[in-house]
Amino acid sequence: MKYYLIAGEPSGDLHGANLIGGLRNADPAAEFRFWGGDRMAEAGGRENLRKHYRETSFFGIVQVLRNLRTIKRQMRECQADVAAFAPDVLILVDYPGFNMKMARWAKEHGIRTFYYIAPKVWAWREWRVKAIRRYVDRLFIIFPFECEYFRRKGIEPIFEGNPLVDALEARRETLPTAEEFRRRHGLDERPIVALVAGSRRGEIRDNLPLMARLSERFPGHQFVVTAVPWLERSLYEQYMAGSGLRYVCDETYETLHVAEAAVVTSGTATLETALLGIPEVVVYRTLWFQVKLQPYVLKVPWVSLVNLNLGREAVTEIIQSDLSVDRAERELRAIVAGGAKRGRMLADFDELRAVIGGPGASERFARRMVEELSNEKLKMKN
Repeated sequence: MKYYLIAGEPSGDLHGANLIGGLRNADPAAEFRFWGGDRMAEAGGRENLRKHYRETSFFGIVQVLRNLRTIKRQMRECQADVAAFAPDVLILVDYPGFNMKMARWAKEHGIRTFYYIAPKVWAWREWRVKAIRRYVDRLFIIFPFECEYFRRKGIEPIFEGNPLVDALEARRETLPTAEEFRRRHGLDERPIVALVAGSRRGEIRDNLPLMARLSERFPGHQFVVTAVPWLERSLYEQYMAGSGLRYVCDETYETLHVAEAAVVTSGTATLETALLGIPEVVVYRTLWFQVKLQPYVLKVPWVSLVNLNLGREAVTEIIQSDLSVDRAERELRAIVAGGAKRGRMLADFDELRAVIGGPGASERFARRMVEELSNEKLKMKN
């Protein structure tokens, strides 16, 4: 069968690549074409990569508005390429701003559509649920708490685990020892606290200054900033100046693996940190009125994927509008070695792994997709 996948970010590229591998195993005659990145190109053939996510990623309302003409042109290019390929299924991987529009177009043109890694409509933009129900043929979700949510909305989702577990397992054997990591980056013997300040400019601007001030209160630890490769080093350094923070780029898993604890912004990083077994504090700075409006705007009680999946506050979430560091200090002291909350948090992470599911999610999702398509073909024949 023929599969067309669309991913527009690094995480989507990773999960799309693992899914392609699973589809190859479930359907040896599979043909692919996709928008994605280098990982998907390795898995599905570089000649089948029609557009790299570096050309299609526009973050924030300002970037989107500045590039509206480009986005519309890319949408037309994508639609023409999908139509020319005539796939058995269009598989949309996260990236809702672009992919929800593609779902509508595909429905209007009679193209079967699977959505893999559902938009986070349970947190915001809940109006997208109606569009998912109308335009998506099958919804594949990666968080167990989403099952009941979508059922209440009249959508029967498919859950086979979380592909992030596969990504972590694939990297685990290659992660360095603490000694190797310290030697590679010129670190001393003090315990490491990983600082995961986000992947966008605004997140670095808002969260790294607090993290720098927090590090001053822990002279017995060394704090390591996990930078992302698509943001220039100078962005980080302007907030690190004079703080003693250390900079490490494109080694988030490596840094977390050797850390005693971590301070993390909201997002997938909170789940990655927990699955690696590293106690964490979630800190996120935003505007004061957004903090006040949070209970009315956000559709869920927590921002951390750890807490959402466990259904309780297992990791502390500090959502604040100022740069007060006192509470962050108290919570971090409670989870470093010897801290009062460390043991309980590690036990919660064991429970989280059981809830999320074990390795092999990408393979299981791929088999379900092939089964769905095969059953549909049988129905059409009969």
